[in-house]
Amino acid sequence: MNEKKTALIISAHSADFVWRCGGAIALHQKLGYEVTIACLSYGERGESAKLWKQENMTLEKVKTERRKEAEAAAQALNAHDIRFFDFGDYPLEIDTDGKYQIVDLIRETQPDFMMSHSKWDPYNTDHMYATEIAIQCRMIAQAWGHNPGEKVLGAPQLYLFEPHQSEQMEWKPDLFLDISEVWDEKKAAIECMQGQEHLWKFYENLAENRANHFRRNSGGQAGGKNCRYAEGFQSLYPRCVESL
Repeated sequence: MNEKKTALIISAHSADFVWRCGGAIALHQKLGYEVTIACLSYGERGESAKLWKQENMTLEKVKTERRKEAEAAAQALNAHDIRFFDFGDYPLEIDTDGKYQIVDLIRETQPDFMMSHSKWDPYNTDHMYATEIAIQCRMIAQAWGHNPGEKVLGAPQLYLFEPHQSEQMEWKPDLFLDISEVWDEKKAAIECMQGQEHLWKFYENLAENRANHFRRNSGGQAGGKNCRYAEGFQSLYPRCVESL
């Protein structure tokens, strides 16, 4: 039997994975991968305005609601697992012990690929900090001298998923993924995010626009593959291939 394939998504807040790579999660689950989602925070302070506008709202109530939404979204995407670290947001700050918790998860899952945010985000520094943490923890997980005796990490690609304002984040996709066959799953996950309903239509439009780019880059009118919905990603590390 072939060894199982896995993927790890590192999401700064509990909703980020839905908008930015929900299609990739659902598609790879269908392809036989075990996809684990790691939410570094609930987005309880900075990304829960709709909840905070309600009377008698508390921080713990917000966390509870955002966790429920994220769990429902992960279920809609058929994700293998979702983990919550509760490191706090605005700002997201992680000490050495917290980093080691993430390293433990990376070694546990042994991902064939990882995903996180753009390297630059002047609008939400939690996002780019999450990717800084992902890069650092990937490095630690590769170190033979960290917890000797454990299985060390290989060299999984780290894909940077699309930020909300791509041009301002200096994010440039080099990969478009056709998510048409799992769009219904992604849409269902999006609609679990009741606290950020204002983003629902935006990310549907984005998926349609990226599908246009997929069609164009796969051959366009000269015989390119049809695609209705797509997600874009930027590869951080070189991809090693045996043929083009």
